[in-house]
Amino acid sequence: MFEVYYLQRVNLRCMKYILTAALAVVVFAFTPLKKERGDAWISLFDGKTTNGWHTYNQSTAGAAWKVENGTLHLDPSGNTGRGDLVTNDEYENYQLMLEWKISEGGNSGVIFNVKEDKKYEDTYMTGPEMQVLDNDKHPDGKIPKHRAGNLYDLIAGPDKVKPVGEWNKMEIICNKGSLKFYLNGVNVVTTTMWDDNWRKMIAGSKFKQWPDFGTFTKGHIALQDHGNSVWYRNIMIKKL
Repeated sequence: MFEVYYLQRVNLRCMKYILTAALAVVVFAFTPLKKERGDAWISLFDGKTTNGWHTYNQSTAGAAWKVENGTLHLDPSGNTGRGDLVTNDEYENYQLMLEWKISEGGNSGVIFNVKEDKKYEDTYMTGPEMQVLDNDKHPDGKIPKHRAGNLYDLIAGPDKVKPVGEWNKMEIICNKGSLKFYLNGVNVVTTTMWDDNWRKMIAGSKFKQWPDFGTFTKGHIALQDHGNSVWYRNIMIKKL
């Protein structure tokens, strides 16, 4: 009689655990998830169209920027539809991640915190640049602070670029004055924006001729048209 009673107690206890676990699964399955989170990655390029982008100081994307096989390709062979491509939206405090591939002897760049206004003819008059370059074949490859991954004309960094024809992974982290560049997983630039040292660097660079350069805390992201074929893909941003 005791054995029967004991087995019944064990069976009831097991059933209780099973029911509790099943209920937990059901509750978890039907718990609504938040639609948006502050740390969510946002795609800036859908791989099919230039939606979300336009040529600087224009209303649409120029024809020189072509969508090919999931990439944004600048084809400079024509004389129309040229110019830097910029995001429709402005961003402040973010992590930007993308991949780029440059043509032989090519030059381009990713320019950020760009202010769009007719009084500025080009994106580089306001926005700093992470250089995109064929270090071996382009003349800028011989100039310190002008090589791939550098904070162009301001800070040099280690050479971590891949050979022409291969994809490079780039990250720009701009957060409350802290600025970091990563090229192919390596931290190549670390600095602070808008402090005395930042202003001193600008004063010693080619950008000193534009008083608003590097002063904006938010702005557009730009892909530079430097007259050479370049490809971009997997362009993502995360607000910080």
